[in-house]
Amino acid sequence: MDNVVGGASGSSNEEGGIRDHDKLLPIANVGRIMKQILPPNAKISKEAKEIMQECVTEFISFVTSEASDKCRKERRKTVNGDDVCWALGALGFDDYAGPLRRYLHKFREIEGDRANQERARTNDHPEASRLTDDNP
Repeated sequence: MDNVVGGASGSSNEEGGIRDHDKLLPIANVGRIMKQILPPNAKISKEAKEIMQECVTEFISFVTSEASDKCRKERRKTVNGDDVCWALGALGFDDYAGPLRRYLHKFREIEGDRANQERARTNDHPEASRLTDDNP
């Protein structure tokens, strides 16, 4: 498993000197996510965490690559949430694309509400925006 994105060797990669280990999601985060679905007394071996770490990193790379290809064809530089949802569907992960689209829609609603509240707050107290804009 040398020089594969998920390779456990940790050796240096030819492109830019980034170690394979540095391309992986942090193993602590992977373990935390795995524990959320298991019973409280369940244990997860280091090997299981490492294998899952490699798999999720490869999955994210796979989906992101598909979304990036779409953006490149459309002459766009930024991959957004809609592109990721499209990529999931295009790659046959329809069971994930639908829920992710709903989550993205809800996320955007909440972010819009948050931005509106912030605007209303600064409109009610214009001196607050002057303080933050003029004085770091």
